[in-house]
Amino acid sequence: MTGGGSTMDPHIMEKVDQILSEFRLKKEELKEIMRRMQREMDRGLHLETHDEASVKMLPTYVRSTPEGSEVGDFLALDLGGTNFRVMLVKVGEDDDRGWKVETKYQMYSIPEDAMTGTAEMLFDYISECISDFLDKHNMKHKKLPLGFTFSFPVRHEDIDKGILLNWTKGFKASGAEGNNVVGLLRDAIKRRGDFEMDVVAMVNDTVATMISCYYEDRSCEVGMIVGTGCNACYMEEMRTVELVEGEEGRMCVNTEWGAFGDTGELEEFRLEYDRVVDETSLNPGQQLYEKIISGKYMGELVRLVLLKLVNENLLFNGEASDILKTRGSFETRFVSQIESDTGDRKQIYNILTTLGVLPSELDCDIVRLACEGVSTRAAHMCGAGLAGVINRMRERRSADTLKITVGVDGSVYKLHPCFQEKFHKVVRELTPRCDITFIQSEEGSGRGAALISAVACKMACMLSQ
Repeated sequence: MTGGGSTMDPHIMEKVDQILSEFRLKKEELKEIMRRMQREMDRGLHLETHDEASVKMLPTYVRSTPEGSEVGDFLALDLGGTNFRVMLVKVGEDDDRGWKVETKYQMYSIPEDAMTGTAEMLFDYISECISDFLDKHNMKHKKLPLGFTFSFPVRHEDIDKGILLNWTKGFKASGAEGNNVVGLLRDAIKRRGDFEMDVVAMVNDTVATMISCYYEDRSCEVGMIVGTGCNACYMEEMRTVELVEGEEGRMCVNTEWGAFGDTGELEEFRLEYDRVVDETSLNPGQQLYEKIISGKYMGELVRLVLLKLVNENLLFNGEASDILKTRGSFETRFVSQIESDTGDRKQIYNILTTLGVLPSELDCDIVRLACEGVSTRAAHMCGAGLAGVINRMRERRSADTLKITVGVDGSVYKLHPCFQEKFHKVVRELTPRCDITFIQSEEGSGRGAALISAVACKMACMLSQ
């Protein structure tokens, strides 16, 4: 690359800024998004409006956060994206009545044909992975309690029974929607016949994250994921959860907020790029909020912005490479890497050359601005949603101020260099009477599922006595 700083052409930069300015949301707009999120949350909680609400507010049957649990060995499964994890979790007590949790796990990647074939194929593959894992750890002979983290929209009928409402995140396995997911897993284990398992609990990854962070910080009552998908759960007052009998205490509600916007609430905030991403996805018209924020779509949004800049003759001398014209070629990890570039543009240059472009320094700077535009909007949109949840919790508890901890997991939150900071800032600006701590969950999905299973086992033992 040529030395020296990029020669900023003010005319070009002005036009670039004009195109990218669409991604900037004013504080008033963020407040409006927050209010609309709260309105949909309320609609999701009420029986008479639940069916048409875009934010489904699904009860999880995980009640007030666990105080004690069984100790012992548990198996945890985690299915929520293209990778599937099997985990052995040992739950023990340490000397001061705290929890010791040890984990061993293995990742398995899910083949495309299992994701998009039949439900039987998918669950047979999952039980094959469990069998492989048990062999490696010489555990085939033991019947272990199993906790299943399943990160898709599920209508729970109990802690161990939930109906899959619809697939998201590129899954399409037929014959699963409308069926009990735990039943599908139990059937596959039975078909295989070389090990036994006791499936005691199924939870969403947001719930597992919240529970695993609760063990570090007892005021953790919100769980959030910003990774391949984007979703949040929190502890809601039972009296407002109309889909479940009972008034006392709290229950964790899985908001399934990724679908916010599916009934038109985000129309004036969606840009041409969002529409293209949605139309070319596996689930057009669904998960519109998630498509603005999550890692599955962020890289593709940037790619579309770059093509727009090329078409306006503001980038790469008005010529895009064939690779850049290919859907999905600009990976979300590139966004993080480009924004992490320390200023010598080497990282940006290398990524662009792998995409078949020979960029000038100005090109590198413009690409960086495009990445920042898309990722900043994602952080701000996501912050408005979470602020809506936290303000609602404070109002429901009639608290003057609310002190709360949010457990967070997911690759975008953890790996993007600026997402966290921008996200935290917006959440705090929009929740003036709340004192919020964020903690990052380690191994949240697996540990949380095992801990919830441990609690479920204890409950079952108490009930059967």
